[in-house]
Amino acid sequence: MEVRLARPADAEAIRGIYNLEVTTSTATFDLVPRTLAEQQAWLAARSGAHAVVVAVEGTGDGEVVGFASLSPYRDRPAYRTTVEDSVYVRGDHRGSGVGGLLLEELLTVAAASGFHAVMARIVDGHDASIALHRRHHFTLVGVEREIGRKFGQWLDVIVMQRLL
Repeated sequence: MEVRLARPADAEAIRGIYNLEVTTSTATFDLVPRTLAEQQAWLAARSGAHAVVVAVEGTGDGEVVGFASLSPYRDRPAYRTTVEDSVYVRGDHRGSGVGGLLLEELLTVAAASGFHAVMARIVDGHDASIALHRRHHFTLVGVEREIGRKFGQWLDVIVMQRLL
């Protein structure tokens, strides 16, 4: 397994992993699957400090089995040293350590880019994601109650933070 920066050619594989979560789970609050053009634009907007990394089987151009990204936490300038992370692993590779590899690399990229804090906003009930972040020294900072609605249910969001 290799973890590397995402390339434009990875957009379709990332889209496939993400859209399955959009349509079948509460892991994301997106309700409409992304088109390839939208995924390509999303990926292009996350070059530089707000990076996307992918886990690939083998090396180089292997099959993408997961991805993780850094996004701005908030728009206001005082938040510019804080980012939010996202980690998604293809279903057939969950529980195999891919999420840990992705998050570890993402934290390395965040630190090298000069960020001070990384926030994780995880929908309650996604225990594997909460545990993954705990293993990487994120701490619970709060719960946003019934902040989202998907599949006819109100959803809480667990907020976790790691200082770099």
